[in-house]
Amino acid sequence: MLSAFALVVVIVILALLYDFLNGANDSANAIATVIATKALTPLKALALASTFNLAGAFVVTAVAETIGKGIVSMTDLPTEMFLLVLIGGLVGAILWTFICTSLGIPISVTHSLVGGILGAGIVAGGFEIIMWAVLTNKVFLAIALGPFVGFVAGALIFIITSWVLYIFFKKKPAPTAERVFRKLQVISSSFMAFSHGMNDTQNAMGVITVALLIGGFIPSFDVPWWVKLMCGSVMALGTFLLGWRVIKTVGWRLAKLEPKHGFSAETGAGIAIVGVSIAGMPVSTTHVLASAVIGGTFFQSLRRIRWSEVGKMFTAWVITIPLSAIFGGMAYMVLQFGF
Repeated sequence: MLSAFALVVVIVILALLYDFLNGANDSANAIATVIATKALTPLKALALASTFNLAGAFVVTAVAETIGKGIVSMTDLPTEMFLLVLIGGLVGAILWTFICTSLGIPISVTHSLVGGILGAGIVAGGFEIIMWAVLTNKVFLAIALGPFVGFVAGALIFIITSWVLYIFFKKKPAPTAERVFRKLQVISSSFMAFSHGMNDTQNAMGVITVALLIGGFIPSFDVPWWVKLMCGSVMALGTFLLGWRVIKTVGWRLAKLEPKHGFSAETGAGIAIVGVSIAGMPVSTTHVLASAVIGGTFFQSLRRIRWSEVGKMFTAWVITIPLSAIFGGMAYMVLQFGF
């Protein structure tokens, strides 16, 4: 068996790899619509997302605590075994996220990690070491409510946006309103990226912090500033290098978007994600934003929505936790024999 220090080093490396893939998949959602509507060039949008993702990572750490301490009980397993559970969970999440990112399928990278740790934890200590109350009240509730909240928020913001367009722009040429909403999209996209940083960036932070705590390197579960900076930076790099496939799906393939749709989806999703982040609920930003995109176009024209893409995303969402749990459990079994 490797020492606790060596296991923590492995966890940090894997958590950063996971964070890189998180940036390639989930973080790309934050700027998909602003690129699709041509409100910003891809390079400017990537820079914007990177900056505000990092800023959001420093605001709250409630989600990091849920991920780090709220899935598997830290007191029911020996130190080395708990660290192996984290490694197995990360491997499971990385495998599933890599597969979906390569195919351009936007999934919940958050739920991939939850599933991976869940599967590894069950193999290591059985169902009794899983903290089901936290999972039910925060994780599973977020899975159930995320798409609904995103759809409603996107629809409501679009209705308000349409009313504003009618009142203030009814006597002006259509391109005038389009230019205004392109500028507003810069703000809404920044807000979406900021809210994403408040939620998804904390996944890797939570795993690294609990590993440092269990390994005896920090006295309490307080996310060190260097962990925040490191995770935020690596996520930004993942978006910049590999985010384009997912950007295409959310920005172009899911629905036909105009600046008003992009503004409505980003603003609605951002508001919803900020709320659940403060509550410590690791929601899927993919679920929320994609549902907000659909909600923002649903009441205008169903023809704008590409239902085949919706079906693919829905299937990926449903099977993410079960498959990543299987991957995490298998990874733990291999690690147990290997180490």
